[in-house]
Amino acid sequence: MTNLDLNPVTRYRTDGFPEQQQEQPGLTQATVPVPDHGEESYVGSGRLHGMRALITGGDSGIGRAIAIAFAREGADVAITYLPDEVDDAAATIGWVEHAGRVGMGLPGDLRSEEANETAVETVVERFGGLDILVLNAAYQENRDGLEHLPTEEFQRVFETNLYSPLWMARAAIPHLKPGSSIISTTSIQAFDPSPALIDYAMTKAAQVAFTKALARQLGCRGIRVNAVAPGPIWTPLIPATSWPESLPDFGQDTPLRRAGQPAELAPAYVFLADPASSYVSGAIVPVTGGKPL
Repeated sequence: MTNLDLNPVTRYRTDGFPEQQQEQPGLTQATVPVPDHGEESYVGSGRLHGMRALITGGDSGIGRAIAIAFAREGADVAITYLPDEVDDAAATIGWVEHAGRVGMGLPGDLRSEEANETAVETVVERFGGLDILVLNAAYQENRDGLEHLPTEEFQRVFETNLYSPLWMARAAIPHLKPGSSIISTTSIQAFDPSPALIDYAMTKAAQVAFTKALARQLGCRGIRVNAVAPGPIWTPLIPATSWPESLPDFGQDTPLRRAGQPAELAPAYVFLADPASSYVSGAIVPVTGGKPL
């Protein structure tokens, strides 16, 4: 990383964010201020040279930061995205190609079993294989009480956050060779759930169990499985979560007294994907601004 304040408290915006509201899934250019994905700061060193990665929800936010970092570390990168996110996806692919790697966009709604299977098949066919699978796509919405939570809404959360990772991993595992890895994006919500995110927090807790169980299942095959647990990170999903009045305080309750940026998540994913981390499996890596899991 270059040209950044070394003090983690003051490296990024230290106050909250202006009140704003977006429709789901949220778009980068409509997010004020625009998040930092490491476009100008992340410097690679070839840690993933020649590897092939698939990142779900790679168009913006944490997914874009991972894509940029992986590409600068030498990986070819495919991303999935919703059709409404085509402009964000194109920008992410542009950054991957700017790093001299092959970028590929895969539009589709991952609540469909077929969309997950097709994504894996397409990546394997075009890249000639798959080495890193990042299960990052997610959906959340502000809830004002369980008694007001419609069935179709928690179905959307479960299908996006749980069904898709299961389908995607199931499709990918036959193509993964020793040295490959699967990385999930869980959340601090899995350990310290907010009442307003009750269904989202349930899925993130389940992802922790999924990560640990799958790590035990695939360890003998030389496939590592880990997860990153972000704290409050400024992405388009936040202003699309129907809590505009909470944004001025977003992230202010962390020990670092601020929200994180997607660029600050990417190194954790690189660490877990790096073949040098060969003895790390079943781990949940917190990137929470100091909040304990």
